[in-house]
Amino acid sequence: MSDPSSPDLFTLTERHGPLVIAAPHVGTYLPPDIAARLNPVGLSVMETDFHVHRLYDFAAELEATTLFATHSRYVVDLNRDPHSSPLYPGMFETGLCPLSDFDRNPIYLEGQEPSLAETEQRRFQYWFPYHARLEEVLEATRQRHGFALLIDAHSIRPSIPLLFDGALPDLSFGADSGRTLPPMVIEALQGWMQRTTDWTSVLDGRFKGGFTTRGHGRPEDHIYALQIEIVQSCYLDMNDPTRFDPQRARPLSQTLKPLLETLISAAKQAN
Repeated sequence: MSDPSSPDLFTLTERHGPLVIAAPHVGTYLPPDIAARLNPVGLSVMETDFHVHRLYDFAAELEATTLFATHSRYVVDLNRDPHSSPLYPGMFETGLCPLSDFDRNPIYLEGQEPSLAETEQRRFQYWFPYHARLEEVLEATRQRHGFALLIDAHSIRPSIPLLFDGALPDLSFGADSGRTLPPMVIEALQGWMQRTTDWTSVLDGRFKGGFTTRGHGRPEDHIYALQIEIVQSCYLDMNDPTRFDPQRARPLSQTLKPLLETLISAAKQAN
């Protein structure tokens, strides 16, 4: 049964610049029928990319279109391959409909995990509408400007031993080993990384981009994509990551704006 209080699957704000910012993991909403089957770990939705979209509060100034998911990644992971093909073969990762958190703690009550049929239903109900709308937005942007630049916005806990050893750089950029950006944009990004000393960064390190970046980034069609993965302690108090402090987050937001301006300029030249 549908929930009349359920929010739309995503919030879309369309503007007319060449930049599109998508955040597939910022949602926290759990449909009641799914929430009733989750254990306390699942109900906590602690693998949310809490407030990462708010770091891009300058989007209107850049005339950037934004697409932000509202539902939790525990409903369906919008950044996974729709057929659950691994992003990083041989490494642990959660699936299209996660059964655990990143520490491999189960998120469902025993015996309440989704069946294959339910996974298929969620794929069509939640996954496909998001990506279809994103593709429409990117195509409209490309038609308008001759190219589109997609930023896939993410954040991550500072320590997840099953995903990575030790500490990540503050900013992890993913371009699928250079496949989703033209060389001129990659060079501009690398130049920015060398000039920027306030934050540590890496390109195509542990995270090379999930499905959003790899699936929508097609330089040959003038649709460029970059995943930006931010360590949450750079802008959140990890004692309560659900709380957003604009003052604490401001320095990082002020760093991201000139970065995206640099990438837009390079993308225009590449086009």
